[in-house]
Amino acid sequence: MKVIVLGGAGLQGRAALQDLGNSNEVTEIVCADVAFDGIDNFQKHLQMDKIVKRKIDATSLDHLVSLFRENVDVVIDLLPKKFNDIAARAAIESGIPLVNCSYAKGLSQEVYEKAEERQVTIMPESGLDPGIDLVLCGYGVSQLDEVHALYSYCGGVPVASAADNPLNYKVSWNFDSTLMSYKRPAKLMCDGEIVEIPAKDQHHEKWRKDIELAGITGLESIPNGNAIHFAKLLGIENEVVHTERRTIRWAGHSAIWKPFVDLGFLETEPVPGLNGNITPHEFLLKHLEPRLRYADHEKDLVLMKNVIEGKKDGKDISFIYEMVDERELSTGLFAMNRTVGYTASIVAQMIGNHTITKKGVLSPTTDIPYELFIEEIGKRGIVIHQEMVTGTSH
Repeated sequence: MKVIVLGGAGLQGRAALQDLGNSNEVTEIVCADVAFDGIDNFQKHLQMDKIVKRKIDATSLDHLVSLFRENVDVVIDLLPKKFNDIAARAAIESGIPLVNCSYAKGLSQEVYEKAEERQVTIMPESGLDPGIDLVLCGYGVSQLDEVHALYSYCGGVPVASAADNPLNYKVSWNFDSTLMSYKRPAKLMCDGEIVEIPAKDQHHEKWRKDIELAGITGLESIPNGNAIHFAKLLGIENEVVHTERRTIRWAGHSAIWKPFVDLGFLETEPVPGLNGNITPHEFLLKHLEPRLRYADHEKDLVLMKNVIEGKKDGKDISFIYEMVDERELSTGLFAMNRTVGYTASIVAQMIGNHTITKKGVLSPTTDIPYELFIEEIGKRGIVIHQEMVTGTSH
């Protein structure tokens, strides 16, 4: 199997390269990027005899099409989300399946239509969140006759000993993407009523909720994302009465962050009187990011909890899925890198070896084999704990 990894020299890309290299099914990996310092410093953890480096111009459809047509079986797109659509269009033009880790809303209607028309597999949302969470929610829903509640929580935080700044937070991925997620409004359902929460209010005390998982306490969650959209994908929109998607942080994060939002630090209009058309968002990004970096000896945590409640054979049943992963100090890979990169690799291999054969734009909620995925991610040391509870659990 020959696999292209777009953005392969990045943090998530290195994890994908490592995982692909460890697979007997993968014979050649093309690391496609604009620079390769990331893997040059990571070579001892990679099967370099399988890897070919290729510089790319991700803004050129023709360039990507030409690359994809070099006897490739599947493409993994780990580029910034602004390139999702052009990468998917190139995959369709080439007739090559593609996996990415971003929300499907980044794909144009043209991609949906042409993927179906030309019978090409495009699998977005195949990372951590979205990704693993959607697989687990789909699995839980598939085991119930009726679904009345679905709660999905996920977040990346430092281990408690490394939460040593006022925000109780450090950057294990792209900090700009974190800031952008704080600008994303939430839509949830409470007691059968749809509730819309503007992004500026998501850190408000009214919407914070304490959470405990895998014995870890001292956590809070904030609403983030459109839970109604995923209820529709799961086919439960007409029966579910409670559903939420939430981001996990250490307690105290929201109380500090809310004043930043109230004071306009996420605004994108240039600040009057400053040279260079600097926006508050740009200032916050450049000022905070270097102050929120992990030391080499510090670990991050990825925390996930999904609760699906409903009925099976007339009985109240709840399925609870919990996952905790931490940084691997021997390689330096953050838990965030592992959970995103390994997931993309697993899904790409499932497509490449024809475990997944469906065509068009697919969804992890319905189109990834649930139990096989849980088994495969577990082989990478990312263990998902499953529990079935009689009665409601939330």
